[in-house]
Amino acid sequence: MKKIMCAMMFVVIFITMNSCSADSAEGSNNSTTTEALITNYSYNDSELETMKLINDYRLSIGLNALEKINHISFKCEEHNKYMIANNVVDHNDFTSRSNNIVSVLGAKKVGENVAYNYKTSEAAVRAWLDSPGHKENIEGDFTHFGLSVTTDPKTGKKYYTNIFAKI
Repeated sequence: MKKIMCAMMFVVIFITMNSCSADSAEGSNNSTTTEALITNYSYNDSELETMKLINDYRLSIGLNALEKINHISFKCEEHNKYMIANNVVDHNDFTSRSNNIVSVLGAKKVGENVAYNYKTSEAAVRAWLDSPGHKENIEGDFTHFGLSVTTDPKTGKKYYTNIFAKI
């Protein structure tokens, strides 16, 4: 398991250097997170389009469509705002996001894809599908997801965070 984690860490670092990355974690219900369930989230057109493309792909290969959860999309948006504020593309605090989703929603498994500077939803999803780690999350044994596409007001570049959960 330790070798796999080291190999995964190398892959995550390598992919992060290429402006796009994937991560996943198994959930445990030992979290002490006390955040409340977020029920309100306003989806923009890019987010809805990206979610539709992911579900269309999943359906095309015989998998279930994922159900969107506003709380997960809110956690994605928080991460996008962090990445914009810090001028990074990474999975910093993924464990915290994952633990929150496990604690608040009862998730058994959580995965995350991030991307940066794709002008269209199609380009972001295509890049994820062309990358084994991202594709694994998109094709994973998940039931729900959330997504945020946030544009940096200073640069106009888009940040994407997509979190998957098995609930």
